Amino acid sequence: MEILIKASQFILSLSLLIVLHELGHFIPAKLFKTRVEKFYLFFDYKFSLFKKKIGETVYGIGWIPLGGYVKISGMIDESMDTEQMALPSKPWEFRSKPAWQRLIIMLGGVFVNFVLGIFIYIMLMWAYGEQYLPNESVNAKDGVWVQDSLAMNLGLKTGDKILTVDGEKVKKFSSLSLEFINGNNYQVDRNGTILDKKIPEDFISQLMDRGKDAGPILHTRYPFTIGKISADSPNLNSNLKTKDIIIGINGETLKYFDEAEQILLKYKNQEVNVTIKRGNEIKNIKLNVTDKGKFGVAFSPLPYKDLEKLGYYNLADVEYSFAEAIPAGLNKSWKTLTDYVKQLKKIFNPSTGAYKGLGGFISIGSIFPDEWSAESFWNITAFLSIMLGFMNLLPIPALDGGHVVFTLWEMITGKKPGDKFLEYAQVTGFILLIALLLFANGNDIFRLFK
Repeated sequence: MEILIKASQFILSLSLLIVLHELGHFIPAKLFKTRVEKFYLFFDYKFSLFKKKIGETVYGIGWIPLGGYVKISGMIDESMDTEQMALPSKPWEFRSKPAWQRLIIMLGGVFVNFVLGIFIYIMLMWAYGEQYLPNESVNAKDGVWVQDSLAMNLGLKTGDKILTVDGEKVKKFSSLSLEFINGNNYQVDRNGTILDKKIPEDFISQLMDRGKDAGPILHTRYPFTIGKISADSPNLNSNLKTKDIIIGINGETLKYFDEAEQILLKYKNQEVNVTIKRGNEIKNIKLNVTDKGKFGVAFSPLPYKDLEKLGYYNLADVEYSFAEAIPAGLNKSWKTLTDYVKQLKKIFNPSTGAYKGLGGFISIGSIFPDEWSAESFWNITAFLSIMLGFMNLLPIPALDGGHVVFTLWEMITGKKPGDKFLEYAQVTGFILLIALLLFANGNDIFRLFK
């Protein structure tokens, strides 16, 4: 059922983005009196799931869910209609239109993607605002909890306060992992000493090797909250209860769970006096320590809202008026785009190992939640819209960016590339895209089996 919910959201989001992208080409084509022969969601090789002709345009749904297209008369595109291109040009054809009109038609889809992403982010800011744990709140307390080997390889230690990544302050604690993925160096405050450290070039490769279920590399510091008491625990029949918070051991104050290990190692196979917080009450009980320096209980991290109530952190809960949501949405759109560009640069640098993280439809589908959430759905859709817009701007033949490059060349030099050259370029670009598609989806399949 979870897979079905994820898949349904993915198909809905993808369909919406494709239709609106192609509409971005369709509308200016119609405005410039250019004939549009087909308007398709998905590709219709050999047959269509649905099609209907209205006026001069056939509208349909194909069976290959790899995108969509509009077939514009007199244009070398996915259809590779060379027979039409061999005939003399007609006034309603794309190739007969002035270069500036062709440029607008080609940029229409990308324009819609960027505008859609910005619009969604603005509306999300207005409807939901922002709720997050500020990194400054973590730094104002006692820094981060480091237990992951990858974080240790970065040179981090428990108690470190991460100040900047690539010279920029980190706003949200939850975005630290992404900042390390995109960054090259960071600055940390360790017991009052400011240290500048370099992020390993192969950090992304190391991150991918951990596996998708490894969890975040950094944590906030949590109080020692009791979860499950194991069946073989020496404290199974003690007065200890789930949700109790241990705040002292043998007179030593215990603020965070990560501090307990060193204290308990001193009391192996001994009985200790433990101070616990249970609701609003403070109680003292006796517990036994195992020969490994453990209580035999599972630690249960508290949600951030509970930590705020206990005075550990201060959460940010920002509400925006519609006027305030506009710059907030624009800023988030810009941050999304620049982060994506940084990641793309690292993918094309083999030494980073970022290519291991390149994913196809399974990866994209997996980012949707397994329960319906309007906020999550539209957040992901906005991200995908901006990503799709940027990808289509890349100067690769077969993408909008490739057509834009050739049109700009014509506008600057006054020389139009020949139809044969455009045909060969389209085929080359299509082969590159298929290769990239196979690699990305192959990565997905490899990770599934791994």
